[in-house]
Amino acid sequence: FALQDIDLALPTGQVMGLVGVNGAGKSTLLRVLMGLIRQDRGDVAVCGHRLPDAQVAAKRDIGYASDDMRLYKGQTLRWHMDFVRGIYPEWDEDYAVRLLGRFDLRAHQTLRGFSHGQRVKALLLLILARRPRLLLLDEPTTGLDPVARGEVLDALAEVLRDERRSVLFSSHNTQDIEQLSDSITFLHAGRIVASEDKEPFLDRWRRVLCRGAWREDLRQWPGVAAARHSAPLIELKFADFREDTPQTLEASGLMVESVESMSLEDIFVTSVREGAMR
Repeated sequence: FALQDIDLALPTGQVMGLVGVNGAGKSTLLRVLMGLIRQDRGDVAVCGHRLPDAQVAAKRDIGYASDDMRLYKGQTLRWHMDFVRGIYPEWDEDYAVRLLGRFDLRAHQTLRGFSHGQRVKALLLLILARRPRLLLLDEPTTGLDPVARGEVLDALAEVLRDERRSVLFSSHNTQDIEQLSDSITFLHAGRIVASEDKEPFLDRWRRVLCRGAWREDLRQWPGVAAARHSAPLIELKFADFREDTPQTLEASGLMVESVESMSLEDIFVTSVREGAMR
């Protein structure tokens, strides 16, 4: 396995969702950018800093959170805040206090009494209050129940709307990516296979249900990513749907029943199953 030709442009104030199957290289990419893994070959630069030579400067500009990070359960959140403040001179105490209120956390409560969702929000507070230029989030909502996950995402979305920072957000849950992200990047087998703004990307995909005689050549139609015959209906999933597509289908003898938008999860599963990302 190798990461190959990774080049991402992430404007200030934008959230990029990183999507890929297990083993695609998402966590590896984020760990390389954070300096937690040293590349075997090639050059790595992030926020204008070349790694590993400028690793200290890079880590001042980067905030990193992953599902396997742990805090000291026997210490209070206030202790953690003071600890991080002693390391990073950019720590914004006023902002940290505001985040306590937004995340509904108690600074003087020990972490042992925190729920999993509260611990995730505490970790995000410790990162955000440093005012990093770039935020790297690697599966931050893994293991959360639906209620806690919703609370974390709502709180994070509110904070990200208020602040101008760049965020690279990786998650197995495509609903999280779709909710938070401004742009989508698909990573497959260590390569970027697509990276663009979310809305036009989602807008190009459509699920079309038709009636008519099944033909194998429908799989090769321009823009078709998947075709399935479930009598009496024919399901076509288009990766490049155009306004005149329904008329073209009907001219070929099919009767279009419906044209539906597709979720990011449906797009992702279709792409992987049909080999569209290879």
